[in-house]
Amino acid sequence: MAYAFDIRDLFKSYDKVKALEGVTLKADEGTVFGLLGPNGAGKTTIVKILSTLLDFEKGKAFVHDIDVRRNPERVREMIGLAGQYAAVDEYLTGYENVFMTARLYGLSRKESKLRTQQLLDRLSLTGAANRQVKTYSGGMRRRLDLGASLVGHPKILFLDEPTTGLDPATRLEMWHIIRDLVREGTSILLTTQYLEEADELASRIAVVNKGKVIAEGTSDELKNQLGGDIVEFQLENAKDEQRALEVVKKFAKSTPSFNSDDLLVSIPVKDGTKGLMGVVQALNESKLPVETLSLHRPSLDDVFLSLTGAKIASKANATIKKGES
Repeated sequence: MAYAFDIRDLFKSYDKVKALEGVTLKADEGTVFGLLGPNGAGKTTIVKILSTLLDFEKGKAFVHDIDVRRNPERVREMIGLAGQYAAVDEYLTGYENVFMTARLYGLSRKESKLRTQQLLDRLSLTGAANRQVKTYSGGMRRRLDLGASLVGHPKILFLDEPTTGLDPATRLEMWHIIRDLVREGTSILLTTQYLEEADELASRIAVVNKGKVIAEGTSDELKNQLGGDIVEFQLENAKDEQRALEVVKKFAKSTPSFNSDDLLVSIPVKDGTKGLMGVVQALNESKLPVETLSLHRPSLDDVFLSLTGAKIASKANATIKKGES
């Protein structure tokens, strides 16, 4: 069976920093594969290796059964890449940027004009085609960069945090474009800092941290690893961390976690209602002041927090504010 990409036991270091330590991943064709992880986890390194921009010390890497190291030219013929920042020339017009890319792909002038117009139409940039890119919004630049990456009809598209910094409406537009591409048969490797983005788009998700894959599966499979419900509360004082964890550990089905950035304690519990009542009572008896208290079903954010001890996206939960409990 051919995979969109297949990497086996990859190792990569930057001087003394180990960027990848034995990473093994593969993705089916015609799907979105989501790659989650904090900054510095190794996500961009994986993208650069698969797109032939970076070599590696050990392991194997294939794109559609083609060895990345042995046949980089063939790999480049079938991939597209859109990075975290729009790689466009702001002094050229939108039309000129895409047309130039088409010519670099070897298309004739006639073919380049046709392909450029097709992509500008598709990405709703026709009205701004003759404006210099320096007048574009961030979302327009990102769409233009995506258009340039689609010039060669790629079989697989690498999207490295494509919606970072975009407003919610523009992010939804990008999601719509990504879904359309997948329906047409394009395979996509998506790295993202937005957990809801992976939840919405990815058929399969891998979580990487410190150069290693620490979890992999569908969104539901990852959430089911935690099971039950999650009780969360936010401390008023960081100094209360150890006492809070000690007080609530008897209600936890697995080890409670603490996020120092927002002083949030998360407790996986078997029975949400009983767990919540028990935690509230224990906090009151211990006279531990908290800002908020909430109960919710496990999310990808909870999975990520459980695996890495850090949050990389915010979520909206119904909360009990101080004084309401």
